[in-house]
Amino acid sequence: MHHPEHNPWKITSQKEIYDNPWINLTEYQVINPSGNPGIYGKVHFKNIAIGVLPLEDDLNTYLVGQYRFALCQYSCEMPEGWGSEGTDPLESAKRELLEETGLKAKNWSELLRMHLSNSVSDELSIIYLARDFEQFEPEPEETEQLIVKKLPFEEVYQMVCDGRITDAMTVAAVLKARLLLIENRL
Repeated sequence: MHHPEHNPWKITSQKEIYDNPWINLTEYQVINPSGNPGIYGKVHFKNIAIGVLPLEDDLNTYLVGQYRFALCQYSCEMPEGWGSEGTDPLESAKRELLEETGLKAKNWSELLRMHLSNSVSDELSIIYLARDFEQFEPEPEETEQLIVKKLPFEEVYQMVCDGRITDAMTVAAVLKARLLLIENRL
């Protein structure tokens, strides 16, 4: 598929609406691809979203449950967090896995990269597959009240399929890992 390089949007002005240490919201006055004036809001994330799918040789994995403020509900997901722009995302992934589960993995590989909500945000996610573990004590952040559960990967896959897991990074990681398992590439 050919991707044109030309940007069909023209920005006529922009105004910062909100800024904090994690996000920035900017409103743009634009001329849209049809040539008509309009507005566009963009949320810029100041960190990279990091996810880790820990997978043991016997195909057990770990889920972290926590209440998500933005959703006003409990969420079951793989260990996730953030990495500062300019730092090694793999180091951030290692930190998150240890903080949330107490696990340190010896083998790491990048599973996938994705943009989480590209219609309104530039948030980039990098997800790693972690293998071969040692168990240590978890070190959750003060904002995290976590429940960590070890489950068979196949059960987690079923939780994705039946909608019990809705976190985008976890859904993508589990589906990609399942495909790699089927293709005997894990």
